[in-house]
Amino acid sequence: MNTNTDEQAIRELIDTWMRASRAGDTATVLTLMTDDVVFMVPGREPFGKEAFASSSQSMKNVTIDGHASIVELQVLGDWAYLRNHLDLTMTPAGGTPVHRTGYTLTILRKVDGRWLLTRDANLVG
Repeated sequence: MNTNTDEQAIRELIDTWMRASRAGDTATVLTLMTDDVVFMVPGREPFGKEAFASSSQSMKNVTIDGHASIVELQVLGDWAYLRNHLDLTMTPAGGTPVHRTGYTLTILRKVDGRWLLTRDANLVG
């Protein structure tokens, strides 16, 4: 793949992640990450895919809306990184919407020809 094709595939991964998140489709989101993925968020120890899936289950009754805007994207062979700006509104069933916005720094790895999220530092607050 050339760099433009890789960049397009990564942009599609982010779009798919956001669509699946809005739809509450955790199964699809899980296919977009490596098995050894590590997430880092403020105030919590880093966690992996299993904890992400468990946390997502606890948010089944939360509606997520929003969008992601890639600010920077660099492809370096079978690795890539991106800075992403997220603007999200999460609304619990019967509850008050909570708006969150901020940046992520994400590392991706190409595995068997597919780009997958492998590390993510989320500063959305």
